[in-house]
Amino acid sequence: MRLKRLFSLLYDLYGPQNWWPVDRQYHQLKGTDPRDEIIIGAVLTQNTSWKNVERALENLKREGELSLNFVRSVELEVLKELIKPSGFYNQKATRLKAISEFFNPTQRVQEASREELLKVKGIGKETADAILLYAGDRLTFVIDKYTQRFMKRFLKVEGSYEELKEFFESNLEPDLFIYKEFHALLDEHAKRYCRSIPLCEECSLRNLCLSAGPSS
Repeated sequence: MRLKRLFSLLYDLYGPQNWWPVDRQYHQLKGTDPRDEIIIGAVLTQNTSWKNVERALENLKREGELSLNFVRSVELEVLKELIKPSGFYNQKATRLKAISEFFNPTQRVQEASREELLKVKGIGKETADAILLYAGDRLTFVIDKYTQRFMKRFLKVEGSYEELKEFFESNLEPDLFIYKEFHALLDEHAKRYCRSIPLCEECSLRNLCLSAGPSS
């Protein structure tokens, strides 16, 4: 199945995901940069659920400011406490400090290379690509565990992070909307049906899945 066809099927099923979620009203009122929220969120979401990230982001809004400038200036121990709901807060606070210095000013997200970003302590490929795609509007496809699981089951496509990234980028037209929505849609479907223990009987794409096979 061609990737564009798969994208259309998922888009018809779930509609626009509008990912990455950003509280634009907050940033308009505060005069802060919405891209900061994406960068901070990309670090906080490492090894945790988005619900936990939202709690940490709310803490930053309520007790400080949801901005990289605040992350740079606040004491490390205070930052740890604010982001505690996201888990691994000692590591993540240090990583946030490092990423806030790298993106100073935030505008650097438009020009910094992926290779430079990957040299920042605690920033792996998935986090780097998420930041570049969603905060920098850069054409780089994000691969995560949900995408890997879905592609292995649905299309029997496997490989390393870079191999899967290349597979998507070489088979999709260079379109930011598709890159952003496709990644989000794959995650949505994987969370609903293509779980660790898949819910194949309930999946509306079952007949097209190479692992599940046709329904009876």
